[in-house]
Amino acid sequence: MPAFPSLPRTVLAASLLGLAACAAAARPTLVAVEPTPPPPVALSVNPALSAPAVVAEAWTSPAVEDDELDSLAPWQDRDGRLWLFATAKRSDKVVVFDAANGERVRETGGPGTAPGRFARPNGIAIGGDLLFVVERDNHRVQVLSLPALEPLGSFGGDRLRVPYGLWVHPAAGGDWEVLVTDSFMQDFARGVPPPREQLAERVKRFRVRVDAGGVHADYAGSFGDTGDGALQMVESIAGDAAGRRLMIAEEDHRVGSTLREYALDGRYRGRSLPPFEGDAEGVALWECGDGDGYWIAAEQLRPTRFHLYARGSLAAAGSFTGRRTALTDGIALFAAPSARFPGGALFALDEDRALAAFDLREVARALRLSPHCPR
Repeated sequence: MPAFPSLPRTVLAASLLGLAACAAAARPTLVAVEPTPPPPVALSVNPALSAPAVVAEAWTSPAVEDDELDSLAPWQDRDGRLWLFATAKRSDKVVVFDAANGERVRETGGPGTAPGRFARPNGIAIGGDLLFVVERDNHRVQVLSLPALEPLGSFGGDRLRVPYGLWVHPAAGGDWEVLVTDSFMQDFARGVPPPREQLAERVKRFRVRVDAGGVHADYAGSFGDTGDGALQMVESIAGDAAGRRLMIAEEDHRVGSTLREYALDGRYRGRSLPPFEGDAEGVALWECGDGDGYWIAAEQLRPTRFHLYARGSLAAAGSFTGRRTALTDGIALFAAPSARFPGGALFALDEDRALAAFDLREVARALRLSPHCPR
């Protein structure tokens, strides 16, 4: 199928009043609005994460006020062109950007429950030529084809309550395993912590198959630690299939906003990174040659701090900021070469209004990383 044409930018409508994302209630006992974390408590911060390097953005896209962008996913078409897909929570859309320069080229969706419509889309991920989009207020994951962006079906509506993020990776037989974070809460607004039975259901697992008959998903259970590794406020999740490891962002400052290490089977491994000063937001794995690599985590500050940790040991490998990128939610990493980024690129949200790109070669030079990164 052809790549996305260079379409003129679409002028978005003004902020929609009475969005379904705000009006929809998850369930009578659940909080469907996005909670504001309490102020950070005084927690020690890893000294290795201080004094970040500065890496200039390769490009920053024009800001758009009405979208409230949240999460990103890159996809390379058969002609080698690289595209970025972003969820827009306020306008209930998926927006497409040219990853070479940040130009906005297309959008799809709008508020609603029908196929191809969205209610507070949040997490987004790509598996092959499939786009997976989490809808918080429709309580489902929708699957669209690439590059046509045709809706193929959805799943999770009978299991998910207040879903936010996801990680997708191949399973046997051409299926996909999809892990979805589900941050439902009974009464967070009044400071009531989730009960233990809710903590055990913070991540839902699905086995998904897409064929000519549509989207078929089998629910494969849930997990979440109920002790020291509990996930109170959870959104971002990323995995290392080869290393059998998950890194999951905990955003609640009352317990320390950090990344928690889980095994791929859902067991807490007993280790969390030192607490962040800001919110632990997007997380991505940078896979390099010879099994080397780094985890990259975004700390939501002004400017955003991007922290790197060794893929295997989780030892701190340094941190950096851009010259202007701030208050980042989602990040996405594309380590394969493209015309604009021969060594790969890191993409990040900038204040929910714009996108920024960082050349991974510049990141590697600034932090003196392994010679295997970039490949």
